[in-house]
Amino acid sequence: MTSDPHIVLIGLRGCGKSTLGEQLADALGRPFLDLDALVSERLGMSGPGAIIDQHGIERFREEEAAALAFALEQPAGVLALGGGTPTAPGALDMLVSDRARVFYLRATPGTLAERLCQADNTDRPALVGDDPVSEIGVLFDQRDGIYQNLAESVVHVDGIREQAALAAITALARAGA
Repeated sequence: MTSDPHIVLIGLRGCGKSTLGEQLADALGRPFLDLDALVSERLGMSGPGAIIDQHGIERFREEEAAALAFALEQPAGVLALGGGTPTAPGALDMLVSDRARVFYLRATPGTLAERLCQADNTDRPALVGDDPVSEIGVLFDQRDGIYQNLAESVVHVDGIREQAALAAITALARAGA
């Protein structure tokens, strides 16, 4: 393992973790890893929705924690976590370590719902509601405090362009390097 910590992006679905994570990795010259993609690859399935449908949420969270442990042992990169990763067994302990610098991409439920309405949500499972868009307020209420307590920095992405959000995250990542 390298001595540099990973840059870890957390937040609810639709906040831009994967999109901004790839761009941040390019800007920093680091590898990028999307944890949902890693879990799906490890289980040979199409995505989180398929995993949850077939194996249940508890198994998905266990696999998510195992994938996070694996990812944190790789050379320092940029990791985009699933929205619920911090709730996976043991994930908080892994993230509160010298292996990770955590940044919360925070958007209000209104912004997230708007973005999700414009996105392909076919593999975004509903966790507490009827569909991924209608449940966003509930998930925000459940997770916002967890994310804020876990994060080194919070980047508010409401009402700003993608490039402005990327510039803010890049500056934060470089400031701690």
